[in-house]
Amino acid sequence: MTFTQWFIFFLAVQVIHFLGTWKLYVKAGRKAWEAAIPVYNGIVLMDIIKRPKWWIILLFIPVVNLLMFPVIWIETIRTFGFYKKIESFLVIATFGLYIYYVSYATDAKYNAERSLKPRSELGEWISSITFAIIAATLVHTYFMQPFTIPTSSLEKSLLVGDYLFVSKFHYGARVPSSVISAPMVHDSLPIIGTASYLKKPQLPYTRIPGLQKIKNNDIVCFNWPADTLATMWGDTSGKFTYKPVDKKTNYVKRCVGIAGDSIQMIDGYFYINGKKNVLPERGKLQFYYTYESKEPLTQNNYPKFLLDKERTGVYKILNEYWNNPKVQRAIKQNGSLSKISADSLYTEVVGGLNPQLAQKLKMINVDTKININLTEEEVVKLKKYPYTVSVKKVNHAPDKAIFPHVEKLGWSQDNFGPIYIPKAGATVKIDSESLPFYEQIIKNYENNDLQVVGDNIFINGEKADSYTFKQDYFYLIGDNRHNSLDARYWGYVPFDHVLGKPVMIWFSWDADARSFGEKIKSIRWNRMFTTVHGEGKPVSYRYLVFILLALYIGYSFFIKGKKKSNKK
Repeated sequence: MTFTQWFIFFLAVQVIHFLGTWKLYVKAGRKAWEAAIPVYNGIVLMDIIKRPKWWIILLFIPVVNLLMFPVIWIETIRTFGFYKKIESFLVIATFGLYIYYVSYATDAKYNAERSLKPRSELGEWISSITFAIIAATLVHTYFMQPFTIPTSSLEKSLLVGDYLFVSKFHYGARVPSSVISAPMVHDSLPIIGTASYLKKPQLPYTRIPGLQKIKNNDIVCFNWPADTLATMWGDTSGKFTYKPVDKKTNYVKRCVGIAGDSIQMIDGYFYINGKKNVLPERGKLQFYYTYESKEPLTQNNYPKFLLDKERTGVYKILNEYWNNPKVQRAIKQNGSLSKISADSLYTEVVGGLNPQLAQKLKMINVDTKININLTEEEVVKLKKYPYTVSVKKVNHAPDKAIFPHVEKLGWSQDNFGPIYIPKAGATVKIDSESLPFYEQIIKNYENNDLQVVGDNIFINGEKADSYTFKQDYFYLIGDNRHNSLDARYWGYVPFDHVLGKPVMIWFSWDADARSFGEKIKSIRWNRMFTTVHGEGKPVSYRYLVFILLALYIGYSFFIKGKKKSNKK
């Protein structure tokens, strides 16, 4: 829906409100016309039902207002003497239209002196829970949201099993576009798994002004653009689930390129506007290296300093893998199969090839070689290991899966570019060569009608040889270079997909631990309440947080005890 359509809808709601409540306004000693003036009628209603006038603000905050409207409906009918549970149920079930019945079909009387205190312990409990949910939804949607890290793409900076607080206000809180959705859940409801939102109606994209702009090397939380880009993967099956922007999968990556930058990757390292990118101290690049040992690798001679729970990816080598066309075809046909236990020193074969498939293809294991995901510091250490013959960096072959998916470019996940990151207001030339870079932007992100007829390009029905971008775009990638699904595959991330900035790790444990007991033992106390960004090594503020929490609990008990003694 456009802003004009929403304005018409808003006026329609005002008419419905006036027709349903003007008689109740009169019975409360107010004028009938007061029920017809937008916003003012809400302020008057808060006065009639004896509730704070600032409640009216909550009625205009998307998602939060879905929780507030039922509260207002119930408070309205109770002010006029309708307290029964069935009456509260009916006013909610009819989306407030039961008020018409109260207004026109009953002899409702205004009770200006009604008690605002719940009539039962259950009512008090429901009231407390309702407003706790409203407050939590407000914070969750517009200020701070908890997230968890499910993948190792930012390993060393963020680990699998880290739980984050993501600030919505640093880059500006995005007003949810899905106006009808369950509070504090993402795209599906817990347990039952069905969609937690309705695809229509949708609010136009709106963002509250932020405190800062995204900078190079910021870690950013965003909605995964590829959720709705079936054409990006060449998928014409129609099986993709098309989601509103705010309900696409949540991702977190490092922003290497910001709007206006020109970036290039050479041997896995980024160059921004011609200068090699240097990560902050907390960021550690990792690549796969082929480690060759003097003896067949076993649990006894495997490098012990590499056996830590935070490591992901140790791959066994198969000597026919890279050069056998039959193997390459089999990989494309079969894809990635089931993983093997890490206890056997590897999780899967390079490229996602399952050992059962390897055996079927009669591929021979190389017992003295494995591929290991390593930082540069670990490579130096491994080269000094007594069993080491060599440690060589893996270089990937050209791959059409790399954005913009043009085979003749010969780009790979280690070497590509230069590539321009679009900036709002910037204009680029559009032709058959450049269109693959900007097609998704023009068509899907900025909602234009794009048609290609021969060598001619038409945008919204007009022939075009240039395009001016409407918003900023960013290039988001994982530090774990050879183990990250990122912008190298889907391209740019529009600013309207940006969720916020991770600011703190509030909890961390080994998410892959097999039992709850093992997970408890694996809690990473040194990571709890550490900041995500900043210079130097992370510092945990957990003791300060625990002390403040203990003081708050002690103060609460003190106040409760004081109130009880005063009553006596």
